[in-house]
Amino acid sequence: MAILPILCYPDPQLHTVAKPVAGVDERVRQLVADMLDTMYDAHGIGLAATQINVHERVLVIDTSEERNQPQVLINPELVWASPDTVVGDEGCLSVPGIYDGVARSVAVRVRALDANGVSREIEAEGLLAVCIQHEMDHLLGKVFVEYLSPLKRNRIKSKMVKRQREARE
Repeated sequence: MAILPILCYPDPQLHTVAKPVAGVDERVRQLVADMLDTMYDAHGIGLAATQINVHERVLVIDTSEERNQPQVLINPELVWASPDTVVGDEGCLSVPGIYDGVARSVAVRVRALDANGVSREIEAEGLLAVCIQHEMDHLLGKVFVEYLSPLKRNRIKSKMVKRQREARE
């Protein structure tokens, strides 16, 4: 059980494209366990390995009310996304305290390996679909603020840099 540090925007490491996991072994299972501990400790509903400066295609999600239904997606691939979209306020553990509207597909189907290395497909809609899309963006080196206007993005960047500077003082 380890709580890992989460990178904060605009850290350039957040823009690293994650590499596929070659095989699910004990090291990957430990990474998943540490990511779940980190996500729950930060009160998040999703976490991509990129956010903890591990550039492998691993993400964890738990959108359940009780916070007891973790989902693990290793090497996730988007199989299908609905053409219908919805704009909802998104937040991110790498951009704490910032929420803004992002358009996402209403439903998705994703193929991924679970923590045991078993391939499965997940059909998701609503919050889970949004969360999957958000976390998969991290694996591509994309943070949700990149969907916002340049003006909003620059304001958020300035705010985050100021917070980080104040935290070091």
